[in-house]
Amino acid sequence: MSWKPEIDELKRREGFARALGGEKAIAYQHSIGKNSARERIDMLIDDGTFREFGIAAGRASYDEDGNFVEATPSNAIIGKGRVDGRKTVISVDDFTIRGGSSEATISEKWVYAERYAHEMQLPFVRLVDTAGGSVKLLEQSGSTKIPGYPTWPVTQLLATVPVVGVAMGACAGLGAIKVGASHFSVMVKGTSQVFAAGPPVVEAAMGTDIDKEELGGWRVQTRDGGAVDNAANDEADALDQARRFLSYMPKNVHAVPERGPETDDPDRREAALLDVIPRNKRKVYKVRDILAMVLDQGSIFEIGRHNGPSIITCLARLNGYVVGAMANDPYMSGGAMTRTSAQKVEKFVDLCDTFHIPIVNFTDQPGVMPGLAAEKSGTIRSVLKALAAIEQSETPWVSIILRRAVGLAGGMHGRKRSINLRFAWPSASWGSLPLEGGIRAAYRKEIDAAPDPDARLAELEDHYAQFTSPFRTAEKFGVIDIIDPRETRPLLCDWVEEAHAVTETQVGIVSRTMRP
Repeated sequence: MSWKPEIDELKRREGFARALGGEKAIAYQHSIGKNSARERIDMLIDDGTFREFGIAAGRASYDEDGNFVEATPSNAIIGKGRVDGRKTVISVDDFTIRGGSSEATISEKWVYAERYAHEMQLPFVRLVDTAGGSVKLLEQSGSTKIPGYPTWPVTQLLATVPVVGVAMGACAGLGAIKVGASHFSVMVKGTSQVFAAGPPVVEAAMGTDIDKEELGGWRVQTRDGGAVDNAANDEADALDQARRFLSYMPKNVHAVPERGPETDDPDRREAALLDVIPRNKRKVYKVRDILAMVLDQGSIFEIGRHNGPSIITCLARLNGYVVGAMANDPYMSGGAMTRTSAQKVEKFVDLCDTFHIPIVNFTDQPGVMPGLAAEKSGTIRSVLKALAAIEQSETPWVSIILRRAVGLAGGMHGRKRSINLRFAWPSASWGSLPLEGGIRAAYRKEIDAAPDPDARLAELEDHYAQFTSPFRTAEKFGVIDIIDPRETRPLLCDWVEEAHAVTETQVGIVSRTMRP
């Protein structure tokens, strides 16, 4: 009367599932520098905490008497476990079975993992290694289907829990969506690619012969395309970045990020900040050095460094509290707001607003990128969308104006409809347009008619420079205060305590759905 035979069968089925696509297929994975799906789970999840769902799902064969013989497991492994102690739901593609195709066995399984994360309000990680659909399925199913998964909460997830997409191999079609529809995405250099359609489809549709790395490798997607935030040196690095991103996040929108250990003196004053900004406005400086001197030491996690590089976006900590920090990089397009940097700002502000993360903006903004190429690329529209994201946000915001704040983009240093908390360094200046260009526009005829046009231009620049002193603006309370650069960290560490208290009142409030 025992149920041991059924338990034995269950163990046999689990054995097939744990064997994945077999030793030969796993060996091939290793030969091309990739880990198997279950090895990746072990690398991500805390030891002994993984609880798998649907391990028996797949395709089984039976003998004449209906007895179980063997099984090919589903190529989606789902479950939950702890990532650095925090419960997290994961969905992992198994490339050793039918190329990881999300439609090759049971699509409902990987969709279920996402539904579970959404309803149980737990962080979600996708380890993506899938070719999406497969034409071979047509003969098997006998029909085609209209694309889409009605029960897949792909957009709802972004408004509920932190979502991470990790590209672990060639991710085409649906695989690309799984990677990109996330709050943070990362891909492995050399062994992962992300594209709407792979080289064979491109060749058939466009007549273009191109390999998968040229089409969707990390140089394309983390630099030009911007579909993926970060690149990783190997799979271990990619999973480490996923873990680190989650360490700054709350478990869902109904909580605030946990305060980390107070390992850095909130009153730390770096003497080097006093002369980090050159007096010569045509000279550049390393703004990442400023971030390192102001934010908690070792806490900076940069997102999207190579896409829209004129804007730096990162998660960091101030006296242990999580903040989102932005800064203009004068080394890249002078720090100007380009189309891609505006898109980057929009997504980052949405991220911080969704998860109640206060924002610190270190501003040196010369304005919207001018020129024919910028106009043709739709820069203005992208800038307006970024402006809307800023003005729609509710999370606490403070701006430190380091040098320039010019024009429309300069006005985006903060949220104008709120208290617009802003401080400036003595090196700061601002205006509706760049001084040099404005003088040329207003005095063109006079400059051209002068015996020495360059000398006359210099005279006009000297004359108008006196009006750009930040102290003149401070006299009219146009800026809260001009501060000693060395006081920046103590000021922000004092502010972030108040900001964190405000975010605690905002939990669960999401004014709109986060956009990928």
